[in-house]
Amino acid sequence: MTSPDPPGLATLRPRLPSPVQEVVDDRFERRGVRLLLKRDDLIHPELIGNKWRKLAPNLTAAAGRTVVTFGGAWSNHLRATAAAGRLLGIPTVGVVRGDELADRPLNPSLTRCASDGMRLHFVDRATYRRKSSPRDLAAILRAADAEDAYVVPEGGSNAEAVRGCRALGTELHGRAEVVAVACGTGGTLAGLAAGLGPGVRALGVPVLKGGFLTAGTEALQREAFGGRRGTWSLDERFHFGGYARVPAELDAFAEDFEQRHGLPVERLYVAKLLYGLVALAGEGAFPRGTAVAAVITGRPFP
Repeated sequence: MTSPDPPGLATLRPRLPSPVQEVVDDRFERRGVRLLLKRDDLIHPELIGNKWRKLAPNLTAAAGRTVVTFGGAWSNHLRATAAAGRLLGIPTVGVVRGDELADRPLNPSLTRCASDGMRLHFVDRATYRRKSSPRDLAAILRAADAEDAYVVPEGGSNAEAVRGCRALGTELHGRAEVVAVACGTGGTLAGLAAGLGPGVRALGVPVLKGGFLTAGTEALQREAFGGRRGTWSLDERFHFGGYARVPAELDAFAEDFEQRHGLPVERLYVAKLLYGLVALAGEGAFPRGTAVAAVITGRPFP
């Protein structure tokens, strides 16, 4: 059972459950498929989508302690954690992959983190890869002067976050036969699948290449629930070369979707999800009469 929100978290007034919007799209309609958008991008103006669902239970567990977390130079997760720290008065430290970045001007994403009060600590890439080792993690925390901090993993995916994302599935009870979400670390998919009712399938669309998310998602479900939960699968075909890769074809698709439906399409995750669903509909992957819900987990970075 999730512990109650810490003092202050409820004052942020999240919009929960997030709204579900049905859109008419001929690429689905001619296949007899309904497309629903689960608008998690409307939960909170700064803690958007799955970032709220993952961070809220971790902020509860942190109980006011400094929060340390990890990410690359363009990490959505770092930005959301920094914003949460500012809004709730919680100190945050972001461990950033790439010590070469320490001597360069901050990019817009890291600038936002710093302006929200996050203290940035840059580490070399070899050390960053070993951050899950207890010994190396302890060394990183010592170097960051954050040995007593509460640690949230890269992407925010741990047992607390997975249990927080279970509500996403319960909010969609009776609305769709397939619920699809873009995946970075697998935490949202792990929780979503656990919350969906019988006969509903969760579909994950990885935005990174490598084929590691099946094992990662299973491990997160074991940590959170003791074993695999729900019916879920991954389609690895729509990463477009890896994280933060947005080729012209994907950008053009996103612009077209925006014009069709008036939805600002975030490029790193949401565009790949929607592109994948259009492709799957064209392949006849969804039987006629199926309602497919796409979880809109973010919006474009301004």
